[in-house]
Amino acid sequence: MSTSAARAYMTIGEVLGLLSAEFPDITVSKIRFLEAEGLIEPERSPSGYRKFVPADAERLRFILAAQRDHYLPLRVIKEHLDAVDRGLDPPPLGGRRRAPRGLVATDSVADENAEVRLTRRQLADAAGIDGDALAELEEFGLIRRAGSHYDRDALTIARAAAALRSFGFEARHLRAVKAAAEREIGLIEAAVAPTMRQRSPGARDRAAETAREIAALSLKLHAALVSMGLREGLDP
Repeated sequence: MSTSAARAYMTIGEVLGLLSAEFPDITVSKIRFLEAEGLIEPERSPSGYRKFVPADAERLRFILAAQRDHYLPLRVIKEHLDAVDRGLDPPPLGGRRRAPRGLVATDSVADENAEVRLTRRQLADAAGIDGDALAELEEFGLIRRAGSHYDRDALTIARAAAALRSFGFEARHLRAVKAAAEREIGLIEAAVAPTMRQRSPGARDRAAETAREIAALSLKLHAALVSMGLREGLDP
C-alpha cells in the first residue's frame, strides 16, 4: 500500500476528533455501538483495528445529525441509509424537525428545564448504548424509570456511563460512585431537615433551594479534591 493510500484511512480516535466539535456527546463506545447496530461498516486491518475512510466519517456525521436535528430513532435512520445503499430514493428526514411533544433528548442550556420522557429504546439510542448495557445500569441501581418512562437524569447517567465504558468502566465499577452520591444525599437531607419540618408557607421550596445550593458547592469540592489527588499522584 502506498503512503498516500495509507493516510486515507483514519483510526477511530481520529474520527472522534474530527466529529467531536460538532457532536460533543460522541464517544468511542457510541461509534462502536453504531457499528454493532449495522449503521456503519468500517474496514478492518489484519490485526482487527478499524480503518475509517472519509465516507465513513460523513456517514457518521449524517447519523448523528439525524439523531440530533430530527430526533429519529436509529431504526428509522438505518432504513434510510439502507435505501440509499440499495440505490433507492429514501423518504426525506425533514418531516420531524422538532422533537415530539414531551421528548427533548438534548443537554443544551436552552432546554435545561424542558421535560424529558424517553422510552427504553429512545434512551439507549440517545446514549449510544445497547440493551444489555442499559440493563446492567438498571441492575446496579444507577438508572431507574420515572413512572412509565426515563427522565433527563437517566439520560445524563446513561451518556456518562457510555463515555466511561470506553475507558473500561462497567456498570459494576460505578457502584462506588453511586454509594458516594447516596452518602452525599444523606448529608444534604440532614442539613435541610429543620427547614422541611417548618410549617410556614414556602418552607419546602426554601429547603429545595438550599439543597441545590449545597449540592452545587459539594460538586465543586469533589471536583477540586479529585483534581488535587490526581495531580499529586500523577505529576512527576
